[in-house]
Amino acid sequence: MLQVIAQNILNALQLGSVYALIALGYTMVYGILTMINFAHGDIFMVGCYLSLAAAAFLLGWQANLPLPLVFTAALLFSMVLTALLGVTIERLAYRPLRQAPRVSAVITALGVGLFLENFTLALLGPEPRQFPSLIAMTPWKLAGLTVTPLQILIVLLAGVLMVLLDVLVRHTLLGMAMRAISYNRPIVPLMGVPVDRVISLTFAIGSAIAAAGGLLYGLAYPVLDPYMGIRIGWWAFIAAVVGGIGNIRGAMLGGYILGFVEVFTPVFLPSSTYRDFVAFSLLLLLLVFKPTGLLGRSVFERV
Repeated sequence: MLQVIAQNILNALQLGSVYALIALGYTMVYGILTMINFAHGDIFMVGCYLSLAAAAFLLGWQANLPLPLVFTAALLFSMVLTALLGVTIERLAYRPLRQAPRVSAVITALGVGLFLENFTLALLGPEPRQFPSLIAMTPWKLAGLTVTPLQILIVLLAGVLMVLLDVLVRHTLLGMAMRAISYNRPIVPLMGVPVDRVISLTFAIGSAIAAAGGLLYGLAYPVLDPYMGIRIGWWAFIAAVVGGIGNIRGAMLGGYILGFVEVFTPVFLPSSTYRDFVAFSLLLLLLVFKPTGLLGRSVFERV
């Protein structure tokens, strides 16, 4: 039994790393604009397909490129293009609605998500796509556990990206500007902070990290479809709320908590169909007893 639990801990760390990367996009946008970007799950989906396109092109190219180089190129390609997509969505869909009622931004975000899903569906068709293997899958046996190089890569790469983001937010001028806008957006322009540029960069960074999560997810769970971002996006959103939406470290913590919930639910309950029930029950209980999330802070409206 202990060996089964240890094996599932490894699986939960793998899945939780992906959820944490996606949850960061939700929490960054909310921290600055107090808006839920419900299209973020579909931005993750687009990142998956961009990674697939880059990997398929490089593998089909008659250059016999080494797989680590293909992986790196696909990662950079998807992160850059998905960052541009995030900036475009912010400028065209969200920026004109900053002074509008919040429900307008929520409806727009849902509309953007539907557009991305149906555009991908019309462009590529409904057939699931198989993600090529870019990492050696030969498992290692360690103390009775089965560990794959892909699991190690996902956990390590996700950890590096999250640490870099945390350092960016806490120890750079851009991060200082993000935190200032989050604290008091109306007064920040008087201090010379380019609010529009910082918000665009926030969308770009959140979308790029989601694209990295998309590539890692595609390698670990290699069947992609245009609607994959819906459920994964909702789970990442729950992760952000559980950890404390608006808090970078809270999103990381929430991602791993949701990864453990999804992996361990079938271990202790008779079916995996209870996963959504357990996740949403956890969210409900948390909102009742700690509405700000595990690491969130109370926000007071200024009048």
